[in-house]
Order: sequence, then C-alpha cells, then structure tokens
Amino acid sequence: MTVVIVVKDRASALDFYTRVIGFEKRTDFTPPGGARWVTVAPKGQDIEISLFQAGSYPDPKAPQNRLQPGSNPQWTLRTSDCRKDFEELKSRGVKFDQARPDEYPWGILATFSDPDGNAFALLQPPRKA
Repeated sequence: MTVVIVVKDRASALDFYTRVIGFEKRTDFTPPGGARWVTVAPKGQDIEISLFQAGSYPDPKAPQNRLQPGSNPQWTLRTSDCRKDFEELKSRGVKFDQARPDEYPWGILATFSDPDGNAFALLQPPRKA
C-alpha cells in the first residue's frame, strides 16, 4: 500500500523522514518526462509514503496539483514504547505538541507535525491483561 503526503520540498522532506524520523527510503526515480517519485516507510512495514511535491506534476490539469502541504489526515504510528520514541525523536529535533506523552484509557499518545504541517501521532496501545 502506498499513500501520498504533500510536501513543499521533496529533498527536505526526504531528509526529515529518513534522518530525523528514521524511516527508510524505498523508491527514488524520475521517469522520462515525468515527476520524481520518492517513497519512504517505517522499517519493516508494508506501507509506503509517497512524498509528493506540491505543483511538481507536469500536467497543470492533474488533480494532484490541487493538493497542498499540511492538508492530509493525521497519521498514527503505533509504538511499543511511546515515551522512549518521544525522547528519541525529540532529541533529533522533532517538535511535539506536548511536553510529554499524554496517557489515556486507550493508550499513550504524543503528537507532532512534519515541517510542512502534516500531522502525526505516536500511539502506544494499552497492554492486554
């Protein structure tokens, strides 16, 4: 499965997702006469995220050209240790919306946005009894 995140600058987004967040780059090519196609993914996961640079598609009538950075729904990344991942990502420069992860009956949560305003959450589901 591949989903699209709209970004302002693909090179900067690729750096953020690989160096800061720790995702791996899966695809990076430019077909003749086409726009560059770049995907990243959490290590070991089947889903890929396409980093679509706003306005980069060569056909001005293409529906993708109406997409804007920060207009995507929030992504929720499951983790087994939200506090640990929170501290690690914070040390790499991720700016979280809270000073520390929040605890709820349904899990532990911390939220942040990428440099283009795309929203993410780290979610640690509760341990099963």
